[in-house]
Amino acid sequence: MAKEVQTTLEQTALLKKSEISLSLDNYDDIFSDFDPRPFSQRALSDDFLIEAKKASRDKVSGIELNFLIPKSVRKPSEENIIKKRLKDHFKKHYHSEKQETLNIRRFGARFAGIGIVLMFLATFILFRFPDKSFVMNFLVVLLEPAGWFLLWEGLNQVIFEPRKHREDMEFYRKMSSCEINFFEY
Repeated sequence: MAKEVQTTLEQTALLKKSEISLSLDNYDDIFSDFDPRPFSQRALSDDFLIEAKKASRDKVSGIELNFLIPKSVRKPSEENIIKKRLKDHFKKHYHSEKQETLNIRRFGARFAGIGIVLMFLATFILFRFPDKSFVMNFLVVLLEPAGWFLLWEGLNQVIFEPRKHREDMEFYRKMSSCEINFFEY
């Protein structure tokens, strides 16, 4: 009983000291149960990533990620491998999210640009061919809604779609520069 109280007090002190602390039963808690590869290549656990996202949501940069692990299962020799794997994962996904956001914006800008060109063509046809032949009317009817659709959908891609990636990108940005520590209890 006294040992449990001491362990709980030690855990509480460590939790207060760090910004993000996660308690582990063993190192496997960080990684996927379905991946048999060594720690240096192993996929991270979805549960770990979800908990890390929740814990980091209200934190600013300069995060310290502390893992609390029982003294009996701690292996400091494996911790450097795990730290490197975590850093590599966070950096890779940060750059991936950043690139995805950039690609979405570029795609949207192209859409909006094509929409403007189509509306310009419709206006040019109306201005240049005021006699309104059947073919010219058909082109205007085709070009105007297509132009408006592409313009507004393009602006949606530029302005609103990147916001869907903002939370993940911010999480990976924070975590890619965090300090990772292991403490025993």
